[in-house]
Amino acid sequence: MAPHAAAFELFGIRFFEDQADRDADAVIVDPHTYSAEIVTGATGALEGAIRNASALVADQDEPASGAAGLLAKARGDYRRITAALYGEGYYGGTVNILVNGVEAANIPPDARLPNPAAIQIHVSPGPEFRFNRLVIVNQAPPTLDPGDEVPEPTTLGYANGAVARSGVVTRAEASAIEAWRQQGYAKAEVASREVVADHANNTVDVTITIAPGRPARFGPIRVQGTERMDPAFVARQTGLTEGEEYDPDELALAQKRLDRLEVFRAARLEAAREIGADGLLPYTLIVQEQPGRRFGVGASFSTVDGLGVEAYHLWRNLFGQAERLRLDARVAGIGFPVETEEFDYFFGGTFTKPGMFTPDTDLVATVSAERTVLDTYTETSAGGRVGLTHIFSDHITAEAGALVEVSRFDDDFGTRDFTIAGAYGGITFDNRDNPLDATEGFYASAQIEPFYEFNYGNPAARAIIEGRTYFGFGDNDRVVLAGRIRAGALLGPDLEEIPPDRLFFAGGGGSVRGYAFKSIGVDGPGDIVTGGRYLLEGSIEARVKVTGDIGVVGFLDGGYVAADTFPGIEDLRLGAGIGLRYATGLGPIRADLAIPLNKRDGDPDYALYIGIGQAF
Repeated sequence: MAPHAAAFELFGIRFFEDQADRDADAVIVDPHTYSAEIVTGATGALEGAIRNASALVADQDEPASGAAGLLAKARGDYRRITAALYGEGYYGGTVNILVNGVEAANIPPDARLPNPAAIQIHVSPGPEFRFNRLVIVNQAPPTLDPGDEVPEPTTLGYANGAVARSGVVTRAEASAIEAWRQQGYAKAEVASREVVADHANNTVDVTITIAPGRPARFGPIRVQGTERMDPAFVARQTGLTEGEEYDPDELALAQKRLDRLEVFRAARLEAAREIGADGLLPYTLIVQEQPGRRFGVGASFSTVDGLGVEAYHLWRNLFGQAERLRLDARVAGIGFPVETEEFDYFFGGTFTKPGMFTPDTDLVATVSAERTVLDTYTETSAGGRVGLTHIFSDHITAEAGALVEVSRFDDDFGTRDFTIAGAYGGITFDNRDNPLDATEGFYASAQIEPFYEFNYGNPAARAIIEGRTYFGFGDNDRVVLAGRIRAGALLGPDLEEIPPDRLFFAGGGGSVRGYAFKSIGVDGPGDIVTGGRYLLEGSIEARVKVTGDIGVVGFLDGGYVAADTFPGIEDLRLGAGIGLRYATGLGPIRADLAIPLNKRDGDPDYALYIGIGQAF
């Protein structure tokens, strides 16, 4: 072996020292392997709780850090397993941990142990204990405000005769504290807890004493950590009003408002230690800002509609009050062979000003220009919208504003120009558990758009309603049934005097799969296909998880478009197929293969759609 290069020390400073020298000075701990076995008469949930509590069992595939590390882990298991027994209502149990036949608690930390070591964990749970005498001293008085109600401790298992699980006691304490907090007592806390186990009768008596403290009102908010953000705006955006009665629900809502600004990596409200003599409770809002810019790219593919690529660039906090500017660009309809004159182009910008009038109201302004080439028409247009979006609750959002648009369309009616001005409004209810991959909940929306078209001098109005629902079954919602229905109506002049993009079409990945995008319309004389005045479409899906990340889907879509009256059922266009899903952090990657069940001349034999997120 080659000699090791030496280091030397002068006045306490080491020269020519390499990593090997430093490693030589480190304390060397030999890894210590072991096997662990649980011996107990417990079964079912209790046996599972004991096994899950043992670090020795959980980590036995990883060597311990020497004999001392193994003994430390064993001593910790006494505490962990005892806590697990208490958690299941067993207060008279015994735990013995034997390392090669010797009680681990009696082995000195510097003892030498066989390597590998054999460990047996003997657990005798003893009898199950039940609650007997339960008292909560200083329980909050009943409230007349439904928003301040909290679960009664009895509904949490804190009742005479119930199994005396330790977790029930802590949940009862949390409920008792929250009841005071909901009534304005911000510093309510547990003053004392007395738990007495009667081993003769296998019962537990519990006395919880609550110290409610003084009622509080929200005090001033001091903002800490801002760099580009306006601190005064950040404080106002919480919606907390100085002098208003303390309410933990208002604090939770303030946190949501801050998160919606999309400018903070972290934002945390910290209450002062004490309520002031004036009854005010000051807060410090500690924030950490995100970078001011963000960009992203995406793509979608359909065998009938071609390839689409898109990108966006987002600027956050333009002027110090969380203003956002997002620019979007998209090129779609890319087929093979490549024909650039058939491409679709879109470019648009969206400016959002949060906190307009109220912390829950945003000003939103958009401008866009596009060229879209479809089988039914070609559109070249530019327009803009400006309006307000208001968030009423976690589930309800509304919007309203004004719009203008100029456009040119080439279709079976020839080349036509339109200029419209109007208004828009809508309301959305959404309580889905995950918008990208819902397993339960409902989504419902209603939109209306009255407008006036100047070239032909016609007033018109367009309305759309949509509903979606989801039902999960089995462990971890292994099977999900999903349904969607959408209906639209347009009131106005003859079809040839209405901009085609305001008429209704069906077909495509988000509509009736198996048909080309917006290929289902109203059949006119000859081969003319136009948009319709009425729309009705729906979908049903069965989504089944095969593994944790992979799922399969079966679906049936249907829809039709009418000019003035709905056609017969024979004109309903149906598409069916199967799909594959692969779960990612951004939502499931979707691949759907669909066929038109009652195809017409010119419809494809099948269609393949690839994208991110469920179809609805």
